[in-house]
Amino acid sequence: MTRKPSERYEFPPNDTIRFENPGKGAFRLETSQVLPVSPEQAFVFFEDPRNLNEITPDWLDFRMTGRGSLTSVYEGAEFDYTIRWLGVTFPWRGRIADYHPPDRFTDIQVRGPYRSWVHLHIFSSLPEGTLMKDIVTYEVPYGQAGRLVHRFLIRRQLEDIFRYRAMRIREWVSGSLRPKP
Repeated sequence: MTRKPSERYEFPPNDTIRFENPGKGAFRLETSQVLPVSPEQAFVFFEDPRNLNEITPDWLDFRMTGRGSLTSVYEGAEFDYTIRWLGVTFPWRGRIADYHPPDRFTDIQVRGPYRSWVHLHIFSSLPEGTLMKDIVTYEVPYGQAGRLVHRFLIRRQLEDIFRYRAMRIREWVSGSLRPKP
């Protein structure tokens, strides 16, 4: 079933999501999940850009384009894709800015809808598997108007996106993830 961006996805128990507003149009989103797989297994799944579609809600109409179809990941690698938001398609180019398998990697928005977007993925070993953390720092464009849209729309949609992502990650680690058509 395809959900609309206004719908809330159930966040798995014991997983966390938190927003902060350090000010001046900057925001921080942090999530954490404990996964019953090794950091190496988690890292391999998340570094593969082809898996982005599997953990992105359908309403974003996420599509890999051009370089986005590359699968080699290394520091400096760039990937192109598009997302659709409020009926408008936005190009997005991401670059791997920090790459240290199997502990962490960072992807940054080189071109896209945000003024800036930095997404740090961290994988830490635990006795029961891996603590996976996502730390996204971002800025919205358009000054005060952008911050107002963030307050009433963007934050809620980002929360939905990361809730959906957490749900799909749980399906992946349990072996029940069904590929999207």
